[in-house]
Amino acid sequence: MIQVIYGTQGSGNSKRILDCANDYAQKASGNLVFIDNDSAFMLDLDRRIRYINATEYDIGSPKFFTGFIFGIAAQDFDLEYIFVDSFMALVKHSLFMLEEMFKKLEDFTNKRNITLVLSISSEESDLPEYVKKYIV
Repeated sequence: MIQVIYGTQGSGNSKRILDCANDYAQKASGNLVFIDNDSAFMLDLDRRIRYINATEYDIGSPKFFTGFIFGIAAQDFDLEYIFVDSFMALVKHSLFMLEEMFKKLEDFTNKRNITLVLSISSEESDLPEYVKKYIV
């Protein structure tokens, strides 16, 4: 399942996804991963959440991002949640070019029973129709 926390830059998306991750850590039976493009929130996360600074992995494209998510899931069969803050800064492509990636990730997460939560900072006019079904 994919969920999107959406809002314009500076509207509190990072705080919302951080709070969401910490809330789920209290009730999750599986493992949780939090991916960000810096280490700013690392100490604010519940200690049960595995933190990954994605800048160390040179993601930069939809194909690399998808492979990165698949790789994380492949090494952890108890994975239940993946939280990704600053999604657009990691993928570096327009949302209008990412529909196929979202479909692939949705199929994968549904098969593996993983919830993928993405924080997307964008203007409403830059939000494609296909993304709207994921907004929470």
